[in-house]
Amino acid sequence: MRSRLSTVLVQGPSMVPALRHDDIVLVRWGAKPKPNDVVLVKWASRPEQLSIKRVSHQVDGGWHVVGDNPFASTDSEHLGPAEVLGVVKARLWPRPTLRP
Repeated sequence: MRSRLSTVLVQGPSMVPALRHDDIVLVRWGAKPKPNDVVLVKWASRPEQLSIKRVSHQVDGGWHVVGDNPFASTDSEHLGPAEVLGVVKARLWPRPTLRP
């Protein structure tokens, strides 16, 4: 079975410099993450919020993820383990790159 691909609009500065506000990325839903992958996650404590973060390592209850911008990121340090929904495969706009 193939994973579904879709585009996601980045909101906020937490992944600067890799990704910026209003970047559009391509996400492979259901892909298994590896350390250092950029991923789309959700939090048990904030089920309505989706976030884009970088995988650090697997922990009990999910994945430890961090933002690339330590001055503007709410991540596993604050919210605990995250559930990875998909892996970011490319930035499509405005500066196309594979694996941001």
